[in-house]
Amino acid sequence: MDISVVIPLLNEDESLNELHDWIAKVMQSNRYSYEILFIDDGSTDNSWKVIENLSEKNESVKGIRFQKNYGKSQALNAGFKEVKGNVVITMDADLQDSPDEIPELYDLIIKDGFDLISGWKKKRYDSKIRKNIPSKLFNAAARKTSGLKLHDFNCGLKAYKNEVVKNVDVNGEMHRYIPVLAKNAGFNNIGEKVVIHQARKYGVTKFGIERFINGFLDLITIWFLSKFGKRPMHLFGLLGTIMMFIGFLFAFYLGIDKLFLNPEGRLITQRPQFYISLVTMMIGTQFFLAGFLGEIILRSKSDTKRYSISNKINL
Repeated sequence: MDISVVIPLLNEDESLNELHDWIAKVMQSNRYSYEILFIDDGSTDNSWKVIENLSEKNESVKGIRFQKNYGKSQALNAGFKEVKGNVVITMDADLQDSPDEIPELYDLIIKDGFDLISGWKKKRYDSKIRKNIPSKLFNAAARKTSGLKLHDFNCGLKAYKNEVVKNVDVNGEMHRYIPVLAKNAGFNNIGEKVVIHQARKYGVTKFGIERFINGFLDLITIWFLSKFGKRPMHLFGLLGTIMMFIGFLFAFYLGIDKLFLNPEGRLITQRPQFYISLVTMMIGTQFFLAGFLGEIILRSKSDTKRYSISNKINL
């Protein structure tokens, strides 16, 4: 199969028919073999009914329905497990991503050999204060932290080699950082393409300003996990060693001073250096324990179920 299109959605029943027809037209005009996988992330409107109707008309339409709303990352993760296409395209269901971009994205993966192509919405039709300015700050921080020179990490329109989506684990709210996850998994040939961003035609956005706050927190998380996720003792052990060394130096100084230099002076417990020594050694011990616990958890953890699927279509 040439292309799998993965579309997570929440309450987008008004746009699904138009989006499907647009994608099908692009696929048929380019003679691609394809599948369209809709992931209904707990919609409360008629989205699932629309997907069922589309699957009856087009056997290439497939669907996954979550029991409730689990988030975009979980929807993408479920979709990535099922896709079969050599190239996987992700896009949003609100018609702000153009299916006409698919042929060029496909060629960049197949002909130019990229592992991942991230869309760049250079010209946006969103609110400047609520979305554009926070997005620029968010992307600048992501570039600085990850080392990837992408302009728009959070663009929903992306193209991947099949191997990439099968080797990244998208959880929490890490869908914003799939390029970073791919890089950490060893896929380094990552590029971007300027894509058309269209004004929303139906409904309202499902994301508020809080997504950027969560985005920055997730950025710190993914930086930490990429650096120390497999070896927590390297961080906590180092911090613990430094703190305990500082505490030992103060304790050694106090001992020498009390025994040899000034035995008639103040009691050790009346000197601030004593409390500095005590606190730093206690903190150092806690850092060591955190590192050991992290290593134990890492070696004993088992995969946990992150979402519940109530229905599937053509899968």
